[in-house]
Parts: sequence; structure tokens; C-alpha cells
Amino acid sequence: MSVEIRPAVPSDAPQILAFIRELADYERARHEVIASVADIERSLFSEGATAHGLICLRDGVPIGFAVFFFSYSTWLGSNCLYLEDLYITPAQRGGGAGKQLLRHLARIACDNGCGRFEWSVLEWNEPAIQFYKSLGAQPQEEWVRYRMDGDVLRAFAQG
Repeated sequence: MSVEIRPAVPSDAPQILAFIRELADYERARHEVIASVADIERSLFSEGATAHGLICLRDGVPIGFAVFFFSYSTWLGSNCLYLEDLYITPAQRGGGAGKQLLRHLARIACDNGCGRFEWSVLEWNEPAIQFYKSLGAQPQEEWVRYRMDGDVLRAFAQG
């Protein structure tokens, strides 16, 4: 069974949203998904979109996706690739698709002169942590991620 990875196109937006919801279910956060198909179309495919999507297929059937964007490291003086989401359907895990998708992303990072390829993983997601470590990725435990969103973000922005 062959795996194909291709850039996402606007007609993939409903499938991407379905995968996002499946991922959110797994991460016990489905209630946090407020994105719509129109949001996915706008944020990934409109002119000037800064996020990019990939679709992973096995024998022509979508089995997963990745969404990424380029960031910047002042310390390296170069762009970096940040992986926002990577998801392979549970029935297709263990067959190498996730590794191929990560390798494809690593090639995009190298082709674009990126000094880093980074992502986050929930601290309880031990299968993902072990998978990433098996590829040579290392946790960055000295860094704590912070976030502002929703009402807090709007209130802070308004001063």
C-alpha cells in the first residue's frame, strides 16, 4: 500500500477540518475546535496565507494531514518550520505514514533554509513522545509555552 503526500488544495478543506476534529477528540479538546470549513479555506488557501497544509494518502484515500508555517529564529538568523498539527488516522498508524509525513516536512524545512523544525506535543501523549524520540527529536523541557486567546487576548490588545 503506497503512501502519497501532496500539498493540500481548497477542496481538501472539509477533510482537513474532519481530521482536526478527530485530533481534538484524541487530545480531549473537541470543545475547543471552533474552526469552520470557511476558516480553513481562508487561513490555508487565500492569497497571502501564511500556513500551509499537506494531505497524506494511502492508495488514494486521505489518511492524515499536517499544517505548518514558517517562523524565525533570531539566534540562528534563519527561518524555522513549525508544525502546528500532524495527524494520521488510528487505523493507519504504525505503517510508516507518520514518519514519511515528518520526513517530507523535514525536506521542506531544508529546502527553505530552515535552521529548525519544531512542534509541540501534549505531555501525556506518550505514544507520540516515544515516536518523536525514535526519530531523533529531543524535547525542549526548559521552555514553557504561553498563550493568550479569546477575551484575554482582546482585552490585552485594547489596553
